[in-house]
Amino acid sequence: MAQALGALCLAFFWGRNTSSGSSTSLDELGVGAGLGFAAAWVSELSGTLLQQITKKLFPCLIALEEHFDFDENYVTFQLRAGNWQEERGRSQRSLGPRCRPTVRGQGDRRALAWGIGGRRLTEEGGGCNPATDEGQQRVLTSRQQPLDAPLNPRLPLAGGSYRQNPLSGEAVGSLLAARSMRPSPMAVQAAGDCSTATLAFFRLRPLGRAVRPAAGGQFALYGGCRGRLGHTLVDSVLEEHRSRRRVRVSAKIGLQGTKELSDNKIDKRTLQKGLLLEFQKDSERSLLAVVERPDGKKNWMVTDQNGILSSIKPQQVTYVIPGTIDYNHSRITEFLEKAQDLLDPTVLECAWMELSENDKSVTVEEFAEIVYGSKESLESYCAHFLLSRDIVYFVKVESRDSSVYQPRPPAQVEELLQRKLAKEAAEKEMEEFVQFLKSAKAMPLDSKPSKDSWLMEEKVKQKIESLQAYAVDACDDEQRRMAGNILKAMGFSKTSSAALKILINVGYFPVHVNLDLFRYDVRIRYTEEVLSAAEEFLAECPDSDMHIRKNLSTLKVYAIDVDEADELDDALSAARLPDGKIKVWIHVADPTSLVQPRSIIDREAMHRGTSIFLPTTTFPMFPERLAMNAMSLQQGNYCKSVSVSVILQPDGSIAEYCIENSLIKPTYMLTYESATELLYMNLEEEEELRILQEASSLRAQWRRTQGSIDTAMIEPRIKVANPDDPEPSINLYVEDQSNPAMQLVSEMMILCGEAVAAFGSENNIPLPYRGHPQSNTAVSAFAHLPEGPARSFANISVLRAAEMDFQKPIPHGVLGIPGYVQFTSPIRRYVDLLAHYQVKAFLRGESPPYSAGDLEGMTFIASMHVKVARRLHSNSLRYWLLEYLRRQPKGRKYKALILKFIKGRLATLLVIEVGIQATTMVSSGKVGDEVSVVVDVAHPRDDILSVTEITEVSEE
Repeated sequence: MAQALGALCLAFFWGRNTSSGSSTSLDELGVGAGLGFAAAWVSELSGTLLQQITKKLFPCLIALEEHFDFDENYVTFQLRAGNWQEERGRSQRSLGPRCRPTVRGQGDRRALAWGIGGRRLTEEGGGCNPATDEGQQRVLTSRQQPLDAPLNPRLPLAGGSYRQNPLSGEAVGSLLAARSMRPSPMAVQAAGDCSTATLAFFRLRPLGRAVRPAAGGQFALYGGCRGRLGHTLVDSVLEEHRSRRRVRVSAKIGLQGTKELSDNKIDKRTLQKGLLLEFQKDSERSLLAVVERPDGKKNWMVTDQNGILSSIKPQQVTYVIPGTIDYNHSRITEFLEKAQDLLDPTVLECAWMELSENDKSVTVEEFAEIVYGSKESLESYCAHFLLSRDIVYFVKVESRDSSVYQPRPPAQVEELLQRKLAKEAAEKEMEEFVQFLKSAKAMPLDSKPSKDSWLMEEKVKQKIESLQAYAVDACDDEQRRMAGNILKAMGFSKTSSAALKILINVGYFPVHVNLDLFRYDVRIRYTEEVLSAAEEFLAECPDSDMHIRKNLSTLKVYAIDVDEADELDDALSAARLPDGKIKVWIHVADPTSLVQPRSIIDREAMHRGTSIFLPTTTFPMFPERLAMNAMSLQQGNYCKSVSVSVILQPDGSIAEYCIENSLIKPTYMLTYESATELLYMNLEEEEELRILQEASSLRAQWRRTQGSIDTAMIEPRIKVANPDDPEPSINLYVEDQSNPAMQLVSEMMILCGEAVAAFGSENNIPLPYRGHPQSNTAVSAFAHLPEGPARSFANISVLRAAEMDFQKPIPHGVLGIPGYVQFTSPIRRYVDLLAHYQVKAFLRGESPPYSAGDLEGMTFIASMHVKVARRLHSNSLRYWLLEYLRRQPKGRKYKALILKFIKGRLATLLVIEVGIQATTMVSSGKVGDEVSVVVDVAHPRDDILSVTEITEVSEE
């Protein structure tokens, strides 16, 4: 009877379509196969009938014994009939609605097939027709697993596992799916009349293609319609599931506000001791926990999977796992291990493909029933886990009474998949980059990758520059996100100091990197356009003032500057006139003989504002070939200059002045130290130097009578050799502004500025005139303080803001002169260069190139960059002073000067030997007194300096 029923079913579904010439859909083949095999199983059909069924209806095969032949990525299954009676007891449990999927994703090729008896029969078909290609039998891509495995084994396969599924024979065909790069037919070939059948699968088109019988037992793809069965197994499962009465845990204590405790929403949720639930630990983690007891009116005490007892709010609960009564938290780990075997995200796509056809929405429990064949606690939790974390196939739809998951439209899924793939690619790149960082970190210092090597590949460059921007707090949102991911992957906190530490550890930055260069976006290099323009100027060497230059090459010329100066832009000469008056010349380098207003070199200089002098390097305002060669004054060479000559009255005031283009030949290039030695030696042959010193004294005395204020402080200078080394050489010099050579040069520069201001006023030349109003505090207020740093510090503290005018001179109260124009450093300062443009145009008989308004605008731009340069210099100087102190022997004593008291005995000190300020408590003394201190902590990167006063113990 059963045999007849099976044969009838097969004949009906086969013959109905072949006779009509229409194609047989997968749905119909599945129905025929399911009923036929069910009948054959009950009546213990012979091997011959099994072979016939196998030859025609491949979707639902029962393999009693199996053989495997591996060919790289494919396996050939040989199926043969065995002892039905022996296998019946083990396999009969699998009949009916139980079957299992095999899912495995490789790129965008995926396949899914369903078979009765819990057998995994896929993943991706491919190969040839064994009937035509002898010896090449490509069938099912899979791992070598027995086809007649037990009902519920959990064997991993590319992230999936063997599980039951509620799909019965009537829907087997409808869920046979495959995705491939190219279509090809699939075939089932029986090996003659023997009891062995070999399956050869070719690649399929996407889900839902109909097939029709072809000659030789093959099934060819045909058309694009879905199966014509109007009622699929999914419909049956959903209807059956919804018709069942759900037995819920009895309520004892109320819980309000949870988002997803079950599929149907109820106004009041209930919990009781022993229930297993999932809750949101933080923004990135969800944990499983067992309810212990209530905590107050709303909260609950739970014990999580780590055994930690904590209180949670109702809003933190994301899912209450059904069927878990009197659960013990010690079983959570085992529960999670079992769940891990079921969490195969690829089943989401398969379920979506079926549910989206009819736009079916499902609850978590319905999804569990469809995918796992059960809505028990484990399966329901796995369904919740997959759905709640899915961002591609399903979207959660919440209504007043229920919470369901709805399949997304295909177009949206495709877009989300593309995003997901892009995200996965980015994550892979991130993993590779992090591994590169770790490898570089482990390398010896001399073997680490160079900085340039990090910038060769664009993707690596983006990531390393994101870290760099993060380290200097100058990153955009994308850089912040990327750097944060890198820091997290490296196990660091998301701080700028952590980013800097990584960059130093991998060798991208040296240990003593100056972050301000990146923080303030300093112009370090010149563009090719600027460099080319500089070379053109050097080649042409134009000088429109040659015809009016005065030859002053017979004068003895002293150029005095610091020993490391590369740009020499001023020099001095002096002579005593027959009437006993002193005449001095301030010779200033003439860069405007090469650079014209509004040229590309001029614009570049304006946007730099000034040369930047750091302990480690110098960034000139002009390209180096111009600044340090053609423009700079050089010993023994004829040099173009603008000479400001002044005849002094006996009291030090200006009697006469003159400005002219000149040609000089510097005689001496002296440091401040060597010039001071010459002054002390009082050599007759250096009479001009003694005259300069006398002029300097006259000027200082005259300015004091005009109300000048002493603001000279101790100035430290540091020169660092090999700054990229972990322990570079540091040379420290502390300049005393009372040094005779320094005072001499300073007074001559002020004299020059006063003379230029007078020249501009007399001839109505727009110039950047500088002024400084007198302080509201009288100079006599600090007369009780000793001369030197203490008094200067007090004077500086009460100064008013400086002022500028571009039409006429304004008094400079600090210097004690009626007007002042910076003129002596045109190679180093852009505002000085502007004054040169204006004055030289007048000397040629031309109109000044810039109006007062023009000067104001350009001065403003340049001044912004000057402020940055000063900050750079100050920060870098302090960094290296702290590094110098850090290296000194512990307990070394330093002399310090009390500058002011902040509160009580808390005082600001000046460490005299180093020229750095610090704050500490002092036991006694007043402003201007000296104390002794020791350095407790000096940390340059964090800008920390801590000193402690030490009291001298007198011996009796």
